[in-house]
Amino acid sequence: MADSTDGAAGAMRAGGPAAETSLGVDGREETPNQRADRNWNELLQEVRVTQTSTQILGAFLLAVAFQPRFTELDDYQRALYLVLVAVAALATAPALALVMLHRKHFGTLQKARVVLTGNRLLKANLVIVSVLTAGVASLVFDFVLGRTAGFVALGPACS
Repeated sequence: MADSTDGAAGAMRAGGPAAETSLGVDGREETPNQRADRNWNELLQEVRVTQTSTQILGAFLLAVAFQPRFTELDDYQRALYLVLVAVAALATAPALALVMLHRKHFGTLQKARVVLTGNRLLKANLVIVSVLTAGVASLVFDFVLGRTAGFVALGPACS
């Protein structure tokens, strides 16, 4: 998606006429505006996936604190838990920034710019959600199987 997104932004920056079609990197013949619209819709679908993941992991983390065995967490697990709650909250920021970006530029004929910036925000969000996912897996493995298992569960996500 990065290639077609960058291509749409480049075509829009070049100032090509809206009615002029061009063959994109992916072989589609479409105007720069059509490409920007398509890329924005694809970006939104990807944001929905990351948003759902973040909500599920965040809800899991919040529910954990109200479980009877939560008091059994050691200092490391409690610190990891609190870091993960903060990361889950942080993961909402890029998604909300995407909405604010769209609202700010809505109707200003800057769709390609919005798509380009949105693509960057989504990439940042994917990094944050990946850290969150790895951390949650590590916490669960640490609690259930021990510290070594927690570090092992964290390992593949860090590579």
